Amino acid sequence: MTCSGKGGTNPVAASIIRVEIGMVEVFQLGFWGVLFWLLVGHSLADYPLQSEWMVHAKNRHNLQPSSSSKRPDLIWLHVLSAHAAIHAGMVALVTQNLWLAIAEFWAHCLIDYGKSEHWYGFHTDQLLHISFKLVLALAWLYTATP
Repeated sequence: MTCSGKGGTNPVAASIIRVEIGMVEVFQLGFWGVLFWLLVGHSLADYPLQSEWMVHAKNRHNLQPSSSSKRPDLIWLHVLSAHAAIHAGMVALVTQNLWLAIAEFWAHCLIDYGKSEHWYGFHTDQLLHISFKLVLALAWLYTATP
């Protein structure tokens, strides 16, 4: 399977990911396709790929048992980082852009940290994540290599 960009002077036309298996083109992803798969990746990473334990352990206010670590007050950093890395991996797979994946990692950390601090609730958390996926799709559109 190969993924490649398509050239052109129009940024919308130039920003297409072609997915091929062997010599057969399976599909092309433009802006809407990339946004769709970013949202699918978000749904996978935030729900089935995040266990109930991770939901609680990534919050610094939910201390883990001291038997699991000499520093249970720091476990949340590892869990939040792992969760954000899964999201970043999804972005990297969809956009084929490491910089967008790194941006997703940090944005996801900050957004989830804000929720754990009760700066906002679940719905605002999801709105922020989905809005950032739109930002990533736009960044992909205007930075894709022709």
